[in-house]
Amino acid sequence: MPEPVPLAKVKDLLTEEAARRTLPREAGLALQHAEQFARLSSEQTAKLLSELRALPYVDANIAVKIADTLPQYPEEIRLLFSKERVALDEEQVTKLLEIVAQHR
Repeated sequence: MPEPVPLAKVKDLLTEEAARRTLPREAGLALQHAEQFARLSSEQTAKLLSELRALPYVDANIAVKIADTLPQYPEEIRLLFSKERVALDEEQVTKLLEIVAQHR
């Protein structure tokens, strides 16, 4: 399975490509979406991802989802983990929220 790409990186890639040539319609819409919803820069996202990946219960897919959505509440963290086979306790949820808050 390919490595997930955070929205900030997608924004950078599409912006670079748009500078070189006219983007197809779908790519243009993807760029609009990335510009509207990417809250962090690529560098900030990379730092956040490295901190999240250091935790043993966070895999690459979840780390990217957290970096893209920047959850503020425990319920949002639990929702992101709802399809995973990991049951988080309060301490783990709090740790994730603290890490996200540092990068907001």
